[in-house]
Amino acid sequence: MEQIRANIETIVRERLKDDHTGHDCSHIERVRSLALHIGKIEGANLLICELAVLLHDLIDDKLVDDEEKALKEVTQVLLNEGLPENDIDHIVEIITTMSFSKGTKKGMRTLEGQVVQDADRLDALGAIGIARTFMYGGSKGEAMHLPHLPPRTEPMTKDEYRYGDSSIINHFYEKLFKLKNLMNTNAGRKLAEERHHYMEDFIERFLAEWDGRK
Repeated sequence: MEQIRANIETIVRERLKDDHTGHDCSHIERVRSLALHIGKIEGANLLICELAVLLHDLIDDKLVDDEEKALKEVTQVLLNEGLPENDIDHIVEIITTMSFSKGTKKGMRTLEGQVVQDADRLDALGAIGIARTFMYGGSKGEAMHLPHLPPRTEPMTKDEYRYGDSSIINHFYEKLFKLKNLMNTNAGRKLAEERHHYMEDFIERFLAEWDGRK
């Protein structure tokens, strides 16, 4: 299993080495650490969690032009490593349903999916989450703050969410502030609470300084 992990790590590092949207190898390492921490507490299959974390951004529509092609490539990577078919199916299920835009009302079906989703969402919260939000928005040429433009409300289609008019600050209200209440595991919820409050304090301070308040 160590060799399988190392082989997949090499592929992931090569694919993400030039990322400047906050979905780089450092993001993968943080999410892996969180997933292993939460997975141990919750009693999940750590190998499934780890491999899903390593591969999840290789099919992200924010990073790839052809999701179907990317998923086939990821599936082939797992097949090449000789993983059991049920493990491959499990990993593919996790990475194709874990994102905020692709999430279902039913939530993640397995404990491992819940753990990986929580870990990925935790990296969108707190100080790192703030930094990644501005990094991603800046990479897409998104305005930092547009006071005249209120945050969008649900329901939104995936395309409306991804491409509609918004701003980096609005993203906190449209997604990030919602994540605390969407956590799956007890361990994830505890970690999300503190990071959520940190973001609230940041936005309060940001808006005060934007308005010139002392």
